[in-house]
Amino acid sequence: MIRVLILVVSLFACSAGRSCAHKCIVHQSGHIARPSVLATDKAMPDDLTPEEQQELENIRRRKQELQEDIQRLKDEIAEVTSEIENLGSTEERKNMQRNKQVAMGRKKFNMDPKKGIQFLIENDLLKNTSDDIAQFLYKGEGLNKTAIGDYLGERDDFNIQVLHAFVELHEFTDLNLVQALRQFLWSFRLPGEAQKIDRMMEAFAQRYCQCNPGVFQSTDTCYILSFAIIMLNTSLHNPNVKDKPSVERFISMNRGINEGGDLPEDLLRNLYDSIKNEPFKIPEDDGNDLTHTFFNPDREGWLLKLGGRVKTWKRRWFILTDNCLYYFEYTTDKEPRGIIPLENLSIKEVEDKKPNCFELFIPDNKDQVIKACKTEADGRVVEGNHTFYRISAPTAEEKEEWMNSIKAAISRDPFYEMLAARKKKVSSMKRH
Repeated sequence: MIRVLILVVSLFACSAGRSCAHKCIVHQSGHIARPSVLATDKAMPDDLTPEEQQELENIRRRKQELQEDIQRLKDEIAEVTSEIENLGSTEERKNMQRNKQVAMGRKKFNMDPKKGIQFLIENDLLKNTSDDIAQFLYKGEGLNKTAIGDYLGERDDFNIQVLHAFVELHEFTDLNLVQALRQFLWSFRLPGEAQKIDRMMEAFAQRYCQCNPGVFQSTDTCYILSFAIIMLNTSLHNPNVKDKPSVERFISMNRGINEGGDLPEDLLRNLYDSIKNEPFKIPEDDGNDLTHTFFNPDREGWLLKLGGRVKTWKRRWFILTDNCLYYFEYTTDKEPRGIIPLENLSIKEVEDKKPNCFELFIPDNKDQVIKACKTEADGRVVEGNHTFYRISAPTAEEKEEWMNSIKAAISRDPFYEMLAARKKKVSSMKRH
């Protein structure tokens, strides 16, 4: 047995060298070819017994099998490593593709909320459940807040479920009503339709009362007072509202709304002071579309506008806000028929067959077309062609009010004035 062990050690040492007649044959593929030990082995001692020879042969065979197993493991490890590397790059590509689709879904949502949600669901980026969609809207990453408001205000049963799930994500516990409204109205923009506003404020009132049991007798009380606070915000902070309500009038307006009883005066005074000291902050649109909700305009009302090419007078609903004058065909229109940026314009009173007229124009260059846009009957948005906008108000008093409001909204660009002055100087020099 000792001789056999000595021979085994010699065999292993011999197999490591190139001169060994019994080394393993390795193909170009990397796999081990197992030669016949008995056929090639010339180092088998003659003085071994048959049992010792058989044992030595078994040991040689086992060595070959171990080497094959080692090579097989190496091949498997190399294969798994390659798969892991490919998996990493594949996952990275999948994540990039997913992020692109999510970005596309957000853009589609901002253009058409329902189509955007449908796109995200069809591409497995959003689950078709009210909770998942509500979470998506509540996070609001890259979403237009007007579009969020439009989607939440829809009257479809599913949209209403999403609305309630969305409101449930707000935590109003231990907040007074103004604080809760500030949080709620910052997460989207209230739509313009009365029915949508009604559904959303109803859901808000239910959630507030759920978070603060005992503050109001019923959700109706919370609902009515919420609207009173929104109206108070407009009255106190809209410069066109001349008659500012006092705290006493606010208290008087809300008598008997608590299931026939009065709310505590201290509560109403605190709500009034909160709004007076800090108006609601309304989230800005991201500018992706014109579906603007004019929550707190500088001024709005019906006016007559003279056409550009065709000189006919048409009645339009005008809204003055954000240094722009918007006009609509109907008050229920979601998109304006025209937009007139007021930058670098002037305004003056003019005489016309129509009474109470005023005019918007470019000072020092009356023949230049005013930068504006309008929507054609077929839906195309085109540049305006007015060198001036002539407008008629219903009364002389309203004309003065509109002119004063527009004057306050007109902004100046100093670079524009410098350019205009330079052009005027050059023109003067040419004449001389």
